[in-house]
Amino acid sequence: MPRECSVTGKKFMSGNQRSHSMHATRKLWKANLQKVRVVDEDGQVKKVYVSARALRSGKVNRA
Repeated sequence: MPRECSVTGKKFMSGNQRSHSMHATRKLWKANLQKVRVVDEDGQVKKVYVSARALRSGKVNRA
């Protein structure tokens, strides 16, 4: 199962990490995901991964 926010769809980002000499190495930035219990539109309680930004902005109905 990929680690992805079930509300916003955020995943990891990839790019280059640059040293002082500008040497490029590949790097992954992981999203800040939390496993929380939420109430979906059917009234069911499920455990899903949600980003911290979605939790803070109130886009999730927590159980």
